[in-house]
Amino acid sequence: MSQISPPGPAETGSDGQPALKRVMGPGLLLLFIVGDILGTGIYALTGQVAGEVGGAAWLPFAIAFIVALITACSYLELVTKYPEAAGAALYVHKAFGKHLLTFMVCFAVMCSGITSASAASRAFAANLATGFGFEAGNTVILLIAMAFMLLVLAVNLRGVGESVKVNVVLTAIELSGLLLVIVLSLYFITGGQADFSRVVAFETPEDKSVFLAVSAATSLAFFAMVGFEDSVNMAEETKNPVKIFPRMMFTGIGITGLIYVLVSICAVAVVPVGRLAESETPLVTVVETAAPGVPIGELLPFISMFAVANSALINMLMASRLLYGMSKQGVLPPFLAKVHPARRTPHASIVFTTGIALLLIAYVSLVPDSPVVALLGGTTSLLLLAVFALVNVSVLVLRREDTGVEHFKAGRVLPVVGAVTCLYLVLPWSSGRPAGQYEIAGVLLAVGLLLWGLTWWSRRRS
Repeated sequence: MSQISPPGPAETGSDGQPALKRVMGPGLLLLFIVGDILGTGIYALTGQVAGEVGGAAWLPFAIAFIVALITACSYLELVTKYPEAAGAALYVHKAFGKHLLTFMVCFAVMCSGITSASAASRAFAANLATGFGFEAGNTVILLIAMAFMLLVLAVNLRGVGESVKVNVVLTAIELSGLLLVIVLSLYFITGGQADFSRVVAFETPEDKSVFLAVSAATSLAFFAMVGFEDSVNMAEETKNPVKIFPRMMFTGIGITGLIYVLVSICAVAVVPVGRLAESETPLVTVVETAAPGVPIGELLPFISMFAVANSALINMLMASRLLYGMSKQGVLPPFLAKVHPARRTPHASIVFTTGIALLLIAYVSLVPDSPVVALLGGTTSLLLLAVFALVNVSVLVLRREDTGVEHFKAGRVLPVVGAVTCLYLVLPWSSGRPAGQYEIAGVLLAVGLLLWGLTWWSRRRS
């Protein structure tokens, strides 16, 4: 049996650790971006977005797409200028050089990834039980979710090549599910049974104006658009990232944005808004309405299961690479930068982030009746929008640093627009977010602040 050879001198970093393996070309990077953006958000939140604004549910998705595209330009300038792992935390660190700020950004991004993955693992377990038609109590769901997260751990430890190959399969499955919704809806629409008047109708809650309702719905819909930023953490495992990142980033965001708008338009045209908003599985409701005689609805729980599995895998990839990159920068303890000599994966960071995820899964199991996807999804977008605002500012600050390499340029206007827009969607009086999202985010950041204090104290002692 052949053995895996240890990396040669050219594959070793300046710190003596093996370098990460560059396995992602344009195709794998595009599928990584598309697979990361598609997933839990569109499969679960379409009805809740419609519940905020009525039939014009496509509008919040379109606005979220524009905000994501603007911020992606800032990410592209920075990832082509500094093609290293760690993403937003690295950029903020280079721009401001404040250990506390860098640590908090790193912790916020890591929490967004791990929390999303933990929620996705529980959704995976619930869809598995629904798909096979057996009653599963809270304990069974918890055990399935934890077993699934351990499977993600095994795939992640195996190597990034294996991880992105699994991502290819899962992306194809979740994309086929959304295309199935669109095709069956178009069949229903061409039969003259759809009501397109709903698509331009606003039905907002009594306590919100149309503008505030659209802002709140956009904040929720933005959870479906996040994921593009995860790809920059894979820069050290991408072939020629300076050349291929801009093309693949714009293509990936464009594909997913178009699919989201089409799905939301079809959903509202096929199903009345009230019924769509009340459904916990809105896309299943759309398919059952569009093709009542076709047993496709029984298939969608399995497609949803693979969709959330892909979200969990990519989020855990991102979180582990983030910790690895920041450990290399000296912001986090050095053991998190350890790389497996044979597999050349950051195994210490992978095990560490998986341990946190397992704890979160156990915590979520204590509140099974809470709206986990909407609450955690909104908290995830809240944390990331705050980070995005800092990234847009970092682009402007780092313009004074010349790295001597050719890179993508976002211009002067877009980073400013991105910073202002992201900050607007963070503020409670403008975004209309539920207080619970701020409470969860506050607790997470408080834990991060405590960890920073412990890290600072231990470094000072040593």
